[in-house]
Amino acid sequence: MRATRALPAMHAAPQAAGVGLRTPHYRTFLEARPKVGFLEVHSENYLARAGWDWHVLTSLRHDYPLSLHGVGLGLGSVHGFSERHLARLRLLVDAVDPFLVSEHLSWGALADRQLNDLLPLTLLGSMLDLLCERVGRVQDALGRRLLVENVSTYVRFRDDTMSEAEFLAELARRTGCGVLLDVNNLYVNQHNHGEDALAAIAVLPVGSVGEIHLAGHLATPLALVDHHGAAVAEPVWELYRAALARFGRVPTLVEWDADVPPLEILLAEAARADAIAGAYPLLPDVRTQPVPAAAGAPAAPLAAVQQRFGEALFDRAQDAALAPLLAGEGTARMALYRGNLHAGWTRALFDAYPVVRQLVGEEFFEGLARAYGKKFPSQDPDLAGFGAQLPAFLEDFPPAAGIAYLPDVARLEWAVHRACLAPDLAPAGIAALAGLAPAALDGARFTLQPSAAVLRSAWATVPLWQAHQPGGPPLPARVDASCIALVLRRGWEVQVCVLEEAEAAGLERLAAQASFGDAVDAMLAAVKEGEAAPDIATMLRRWFDAGLVAGIEV
Repeated sequence: MRATRALPAMHAAPQAAGVGLRTPHYRTFLEARPKVGFLEVHSENYLARAGWDWHVLTSLRHDYPLSLHGVGLGLGSVHGFSERHLARLRLLVDAVDPFLVSEHLSWGALADRQLNDLLPLTLLGSMLDLLCERVGRVQDALGRRLLVENVSTYVRFRDDTMSEAEFLAELARRTGCGVLLDVNNLYVNQHNHGEDALAAIAVLPVGSVGEIHLAGHLATPLALVDHHGAAVAEPVWELYRAALARFGRVPTLVEWDADVPPLEILLAEAARADAIAGAYPLLPDVRTQPVPAAAGAPAAPLAAVQQRFGEALFDRAQDAALAPLLAGEGTARMALYRGNLHAGWTRALFDAYPVVRQLVGEEFFEGLARAYGKKFPSQDPDLAGFGAQLPAFLEDFPPAAGIAYLPDVARLEWAVHRACLAPDLAPAGIAALAGLAPAALDGARFTLQPSAAVLRSAWATVPLWQAHQPGGPPLPARVDASCIALVLRRGWEVQVCVLEEAEAAGLERLAAQASFGDAVDAMLAAVKEGEAAPDIATMLRRWFDAGLVAGIEV
């Protein structure tokens, strides 16, 4: 049996409602510091701990309590649970010291791929055993109590032996974890499955709920969908009152992730939550201590169900094999999960390849994302690296054959995307060269910024990229003109410029950890007959002024 230990208390909880920190509101929070109880962020968006997003988060953490809300651990994934992802999460938790850390009661991975969604669990005793072991492992790794959120689902399984609330109540009792109660999800599941949201609230023990989520939902012909793209509905506000009556006033968050409105609207929703919560008392913090984890249950039956579910996500022809396992509406609602899968691929690729999307059009891009995701399924709970193989994929993608320069544009965009997430290293000043004897400089090795990349292309990729930036120059007269690109992040802005052959040759040698003398030799060798030799001193000055050099090893 896995050893257990007492879980430390969380940091003091804020008394006012919080909101999710989203990119459209970064500037307002940085410049005005609007009043709100706390900020919650999706953990996976900050795992790189670098770049603009990280700068914003670390700036705001001094003025707002922070809550980390994870969407990628996949606590119930029989296979595919990522220890590497858990290790990255621990580093993030240590860096920002949030007052809450939460995850979802769901699964999201098979043995060979990540599905990057909050997929429904089979609510069985064997799955409960697995979740207890997983939650205990996560709490041990993080050194703090984890909150686990109930999720919106569109299917249930025939073999379920308990309700989601009963499952959560027992999970909290056995592991000492808390519950993040999403009352919008209760309402969605009440509509989708005929479940009783008030009964679910009554099942959860007083003292188990550490946070409440409020959000909007979307009515579709198949089901209510928890899309976080609208104001909180009135029936959800009523459920919020019922939850406060049972659990007392706990930290409450208003989620709004799609079609994000002006911040004033979001803050007004949080203010309404505060006005409602003010009528309810704070209850004592009562917790159970973890109990020893039982021996792991046989995972094969659970894994088989998840494997069949995952296969149906990728191929609707597999619905017939999945149908006997599902209750209620059966496979009809699998279209919602397939839509989530494809939308996740499309969003991830759009984040990395906005120019490619402009070049091919939205409809083509969505089809490209589906084809790419099926050939190269995600291998990481964090989708930031999902598009790494798209340039090579485009080389052999027949529908894109008519745009011969598209793979090279994609390579340039991927370098820009990776530069945004590269570690932040302080640039070395040119004074680092002071006092170096010629022989020492000749043998010195330069460390370039992690964001730097040199890319060669037979096409005019840099002018094409620049023309598709806001306020950029006109399209180039010719696209069949070769160029060499330098990608470099300066501060929080990624810059792309054209390099001459000699300078590119030198930087490529430095990036390969060659000595400065070797780089100079490469630059001189790249000079064509009749061309002037490069001015090495001027070039060095330009590199240091641009912050391209991060260090020098003599």
